[in-house]
Parts: sequence; structure tokens; C-alpha cells
Amino acid sequence: MQKLLSKQFYVSLFGVLMLCLVQVVLFAQDSASTSTSSSTTSTTTTAPSDATIQPWMWVVGGAILLIVIIALLRSGGSSTTSSEKVTVTKEVE
Repeated sequence: MQKLLSKQFYVSLFGVLMLCLVQVVLFAQDSASTSTSSSTTSTTTTAPSDATIQPWMWVVGGAILLIVIIALLRSGGSSTTSSEKVTVTKEVE
């Protein structure tokens, strides 16, 4: 019993340490991107194109995406079914 508890403890400890390591890596990436620098940047803004303004394009794109997802889900289910017919005959004397 004691050996089982110690194994669970070490597995849990390893999991927590791995999650902490991931958080440290992610925090390091975040702090590198927000560091101060003395370089100057200039940005230019342009008017949005007609494709981003038209809402019907978003509706058509969403409908096409929905149709593709439904087609993929339906074709995935039908490939696993098989329609073989087996006939068994018995003769009783």
C-alpha cells in the first residue's frame, strides 16, 4: 500500500513540475516580446479592403465551412459500416 501511494505521489509531482516548466517557458516568451527597446517604428494605416467590409462574404464563407464539416463527418461514419448478408440454413431430421 505504501509503495503504491509513493508511486502516485511521484507521478503527480512529475506532472506538476512539467506544468510549471511549461508556464516558465511561456512566461519567458511573453516577457521577451514586451521588453522595452529604443528603436522607433512607423506604422501606416490603410483603408480596409472591400472584402473585409462586406458581411455577406462572412456568411458565405461560414456556410461553405459548415457544408465541408458536415460532409467530412458524414463520409467518416459511412465508411466503417459494412452491409454483408449471411444466410445460415439448418436441416433437422
